[in-house]
Amino acid sequence: MRWRTGRRSDNVEDYRGSGSGMSGGGYGGSGLSTGHRVVAGGGLGLLLLLVLGMVFGVDPRLTLGLGNLLGLTTPGEAASSMSGAPATVGVNPGGLSQGRQDELADFVSVVLADTEDTWKTIFADSGVRYQEPKLVLFSNYIQSACGLSEAAMGPFYCPADQKVYIDLSFYDELQNRFHAPGDFAQAYVVAHEIGHHVQNLLGISDQVSGAQRRAGKAQSNRLSVMLELQADCLAGVWAHHAQAARNILEQGDIEEGLNAAAQIGDDRMQRRSMGFAVPDSFTHGSAEQRVRWFREGLRTGDFQACNTFEAASL
Repeated sequence: MRWRTGRRSDNVEDYRGSGSGMSGGGYGGSGLSTGHRVVAGGGLGLLLLLVLGMVFGVDPRLTLGLGNLLGLTTPGEAASSMSGAPATVGVNPGGLSQGRQDELADFVSVVLADTEDTWKTIFADSGVRYQEPKLVLFSNYIQSACGLSEAAMGPFYCPADQKVYIDLSFYDELQNRFHAPGDFAQAYVVAHEIGHHVQNLLGISDQVSGAQRRAGKAQSNRLSVMLELQADCLAGVWAHHAQAARNILEQGDIEEGLNAAAQIGDDRMQRRSMGFAVPDSFTHGSAEQRVRWFREGLRTGDFQACNTFEAASL
């Protein structure tokens, strides 16, 4: 992946090596937050989503009904995690040298900047201003607006503060434990979390979270899978536009990204940890599903192609 000459983002907050990994007063003094925020409710909230749908060109079924699955709700309470349940990912904070950590910090800053440029253009083309998220680097654990989070969760996005969190040692796990090496595989991880930010800006995450609170366990899991697969597709949309605008891809990069998507599928993760897979418990999607939707976004570069909620099959 051609990244070294790329622009670095101004939206990286580096808390590596800060002892506890706590970010101090940046999140206020309220202690462990539930991640709640105040949003427009009732008719005003409905109108907001309608306007977003019309201006951004999003199918009204996606912003309002999602196939009669979702409704206007308050925001989600939990972070969206790349890797799934903590039990499936054991990050070794000491697995990377300081030099490698610094190189990866530089790398994710470039990838973040590229997602900013891409999504800013996509939003602007529809007359909407893209709100850039922050990316927080930390070691071991950190206090986010979604609560106290450990590196073992893997990279995650917190909608309550619009920040992506990553302990760079996850990349050591990605390469050595999950057999997904390569810089484009690493970029896919960041792009997936930025996909969750896009969902948050469009109100999709809020609707899914509300529907999950009203649903049974099986349906809640299925909604989670739909949300995660859409984020995979949005990661592909980023890669499509970044390649067209800046020619970032080298030979083998696409294969690296698709392999990473496959390796962190729920079925493969569960087989590694338990020896078997339980499809009803999936929250992120199978290897085949994650590859399919990442490939779809990469192929089309079209947000509309990422409507997992209305797809005939996942």
